[in-house]
Amino acid sequence: MTAGLCAAILFQVNSSIRPPSRNRSQWLLTILVFGTLVFLSIWHLTYPERETEKQFANAKEVALSEITRGYADGDFTEITIRDNKVFATTHSGTVLQSYKETQDSVSELGWNDPKNPTVVEIENREAVNTFIAVLPDLLFFLLVISGVIWLFRGIARSQSTALSFGKSRARIADARQVKTRFIDVAGSDEAKEELVEVVDFLKNPKKYTGIGAKIPKGVLLVGAPGTGKTLLARAVAGEAGVPFFSIAGSEFVEMFVGVGASRVRDLFSKAKRNAPCIIFIDEIDAVGRQRGGAGFGGGHDEREQTLNQILTEMDGFEQGTNVIVMAATNRPDVLDVALLRPGRFDRRVFIDKPDLQARQQILEVHSRNKKVAKNVKLKDIAKQTVGLTGADLENIMNEAAIFAAKRNHAVVTQRDLVDSVEKVTIGSEKRSRKLTQHEKDITAYHELGHAIVGHLCPNSDPLHKISIVSRGSALGVTWFLPQEDQYTTSRSKFIDEICGLLGGRAAEEIIFNEITTGASNDLERASQIARNMAMRYGMGDLKLGLVAYGERQGTMFLGADPSASRNYSEEVARLIDDFVQKTLAEQYERAKGMLLKHRDKLDLLVKVLLKEETMSVTEFLDIFEGKKEVTAADIAEEPEDEETEDEGGN
Repeated sequence: MTAGLCAAILFQVNSSIRPPSRNRSQWLLTILVFGTLVFLSIWHLTYPERETEKQFANAKEVALSEITRGYADGDFTEITIRDNKVFATTHSGTVLQSYKETQDSVSELGWNDPKNPTVVEIENREAVNTFIAVLPDLLFFLLVISGVIWLFRGIARSQSTALSFGKSRARIADARQVKTRFIDVAGSDEAKEELVEVVDFLKNPKKYTGIGAKIPKGVLLVGAPGTGKTLLARAVAGEAGVPFFSIAGSEFVEMFVGVGASRVRDLFSKAKRNAPCIIFIDEIDAVGRQRGGAGFGGGHDEREQTLNQILTEMDGFEQGTNVIVMAATNRPDVLDVALLRPGRFDRRVFIDKPDLQARQQILEVHSRNKKVAKNVKLKDIAKQTVGLTGADLENIMNEAAIFAAKRNHAVVTQRDLVDSVEKVTIGSEKRSRKLTQHEKDITAYHELGHAIVGHLCPNSDPLHKISIVSRGSALGVTWFLPQEDQYTTSRSKFIDEICGLLGGRAAEEIIFNEITTGASNDLERASQIARNMAMRYGMGDLKLGLVAYGERQGTMFLGADPSASRNYSEEVARLIDDFVQKTLAEQYERAKGMLLKHRDKLDLLVKVLLKEETMSVTEFLDIFEGKKEVTAADIAEEPEDEETEDEGGN
């Protein structure tokens, strides 16, 4: 126990003097050796005492006077004195034990007769007693010393932290650490072409400076979240073979004023020493917002000081430093104009969401490190992922690999990929959600109402799949997928989308003569489409004219929808409401007419869907167009006992 305590204290002292992570094995070996030596020392010093206790374990206790008489009579072969204990051994081997006063000596007891053959032995335990007596004080002393060392090291650390508070927190990757290349970035061909110039300048600066050209000091990567802005920046550094300084915009800002500016100065100072190199600032809108607006406290504001320092450093670059600043944001509309002027971020590279070919290339890149079946058609998966970003596609490939592992597949199959797309885009299946038979009937008619009306509308996206298996908060899903990427939308397409959205509610009213809450989201989306037609796209009636209503407070960019102020009269507001109500009412009656015309097909499809729960577009068209005759085996059987309680809830 004592040795362990010593070892623990020494370990604390060593840890305070030197970081334990450095030569950890040597320090542990030293502590182990020292603890062993202390243990062996105590064992050796106390060995005689343990042996004496074993030898005199069965001693008979008598009076001291009896031992004195026995000594005078020569009855003993040996008398052993240890502290105040006296042990006398008779000729027959019997051991007698007694006690003496501490101050009594052998001569005072009369046991020093030279003619007496009895051996009188005195054990000298002074060294042992002294060591054991001093040991607690020694341990306490070591404990105090270790505490003092720890205290002073804590003060030194705090001072070091205070001194490094204004240092840059950028993560530095040298040319050997940056492994990303342009071949690893798929689907951004135009952006890569613009950045090739940056790479060429970093590799061959004299090629440009010799002819008098100036390469942009700053490159701003603009794109929606997940489009690969950071990946592109790393690819530029990897292709150029230069160091890469990476930092987030929020890391400049602290609670103390002036720290952000200090970190900016330190970052640019390090970059100049490591030139040629790239500084990459992610989410620069955290510090690069417009100055003087809401949330800014004037010239003493920390964000504003940080931005001012960034502007000064970028404008103060010496010619020929070969330091290029790259930044990424998905909110360029909020950046300060001084940051975007020529001489700072004077080149902007827009990274759009990938098209069909780009999505296929991205899927191929992310399938390199996965075992994928040879018959997998990534182009079909790319067609089903319109509007998704590179990050979404990477997630789809990862989810497909997870599906394959759970199903004990040796490779990722097409089914795994299809299920992965559905999970990422519309949510996981919730087969544990139990619906009553009546709710299943309503859900089936609702989803097939969407499917039939959408299929009959000429400008609607093609039908892809119908399911009454719960996903997310939806009890069923009707999935329409465009055949190709679309960048504009016509008025007739908007009208057909509204009609398709109202097909589910129309089917409920026709079949059950009642409506449910299942169409709440459909009504919201249809109303929003109609309102946008009237207010933003000039697609309203003649009374509204070709006017965009509602002044937007910010730039509509990358899906962000800033608040809008009302810049129109009450009369115009009434006309907008009338147009929305009229459009939805007309399309609702149109949807009801389509369903009434194909009521027999609707009932037949519902019976098949209730049994199979999922229906592909091929199965839908075969039944709807009469190509396949529905047999009794294709129709769902009537349940014996209808459930009366919705266990899963809506």
